[in-house]
Amino acid sequence: MTQANSAFGTSISIGGTDIAELTNIGGVNISMDTIDVTNHDSSDAYREFIGGLVDAGEVPVEGNFYPGDAGQVALLTALNNRTSSAFVITFPAAVGATWTFNALVTGFMAADAPIDGALPFSATLKISGKPTLAVTASTGLTTPFFTVSGAGTVIVPTASGSVYDYVVNIATAITSVTITPTAAAGVITVDGNTVATGMASSAITLGAAGSITEAAIVVQETGKTAKTYTLQLVRAAS
Repeated sequence: MTQANSAFGTSISIGGTDIAELTNIGGVNISMDTIDVTNHDSSDAYREFIGGLVDAGEVPVEGNFYPGDAGQVALLTALNNRTSSAFVITFPAAVGATWTFNALVTGFMAADAPIDGALPFSATLKISGKPTLAVTASTGLTTPFFTVSGAGTVIVPTASGSVYDYVVNIATAITSVTITPTAAAGVITVDGNTVATGMASSAITLGAAGSITEAAIVVQETGKTAKTYTLQLVRAAS
């Protein structure tokens, strides 16, 4: 299971100044060139490649034209000066991540005037050099991490705060289980329901004997990326 996050509230700044009235911020799109090194000794006559130069692409931004906004003015100034500027894309607090990069403003459009719409503006940022993705992660589960109810239940591998995928072997006679997570900080959810640290979750109904039921523990601290632990609850066939 994965945890989705809303993009609403994402912002981008130029030289530390936020750009206002944005309706869309494009993503950082990294790609790598390849170099053909195929030769007469290439195994089974297959082409061979090595990695070449890496390009971080362009970031388009769109929004409502606001001529009094310092951020929009800074974009046009950077284009006219042909100078590279420092940009930071800051995602919402629930994501806890930023992209930081230098870029040239290679396009700026403002004040197209539709009869029935707002005045738009757009700009294109050509990334120069390597962008940096910074992620602040939640602490996650802490000792004893989590337990699953049921006599003879075996968790593989042993529960840990730094392992995120588990198989939980459960006896065939058991039709439902509870999960008890432990975390020192943040909000804990088990299958979407909030659970206090050290307390058992609501009962999770298992499938028929021999089936697998998936469950997730999510630990989310404010302003940090959530940590998700996925449990495959395997009910024995016999």
